[in-house]
Amino acid sequence: MKILVTEGNPSGSKLAYKIIRDVNENGGKVFGFATGIAPEETYRLLRESDVDFTDKISINLDEYIGLSNDHNQSYHYFMNRHLFNEKPFKKSYLPDGMGDPEEVIREYDEILEENPIDLQILGIGVDGHIAFNEPGTSFDSTTHISYLDESTIKFNSQLFNSIDEVPRSAFTMGIKSIMDCKKIILLAFYESKAQAIYDTVLGPITEDVPASILQKHPDTTLILSKKSAKLLPENIITYVSDEEI
Repeated sequence: MKILVTEGNPSGSKLAYKIIRDVNENGGKVFGFATGIAPEETYRLLRESDVDFTDKISINLDEYIGLSNDHNQSYHYFMNRHLFNEKPFKKSYLPDGMGDPEEVIREYDEILEENPIDLQILGIGVDGHIAFNEPGTSFDSTTHISYLDESTIKFNSQLFNSIDEVPRSAFTMGIKSIMDCKKIILLAFYESKAQAIYDTVLGPITEDVPASILQKHPDTTLILSKKSAKLLPENIITYVSDEEI
């Protein structure tokens, strides 16, 4: 696990952008995307770049159940707004939040099997979840329905008019599917994520902290701010100055 620490954003997002660009230019065909606040600046940099994804495939981690694709808080809407409208892919896959659960799960597992992900972007929850794999999710999980923890609902409510509007469940790529990705970059810039980052890097590998399984992944890079990395010892991190990016 490589741990890169910057002053924060936009520095961390620039690092992520450079990694995505490099993978794209060196034969990467399938890109796994996350939603939320952490990757927004990276997506802006991609939108404004000359990176060409028109012969590539994208696969998203998750989608709320019960939100239509055009709902302004659906992840379909998020990805179109923040990336796809300006940077179209040959094919972009997201779970259908209004679809039949058994069919959505079966189809998404087939998509993942047929399109191995070269680079997956992740965020992390304050409870250590990745995608919508909440604490207690099996490390052997593939696509499934996740019932969101209260901490996740509370954190995500900042994007809704009220906490009551936040869906309570979502389709999500499973932890096994994430671990099958060839390369992973995890973005975390908030101080509120510091304990989750510590547990991910130095805690025991446990389903109580889903992200801790990343300790076993052969090619994972954490891109952190000084605030989110504040609990980590100096000897395991690499500081990257703005001048180096």
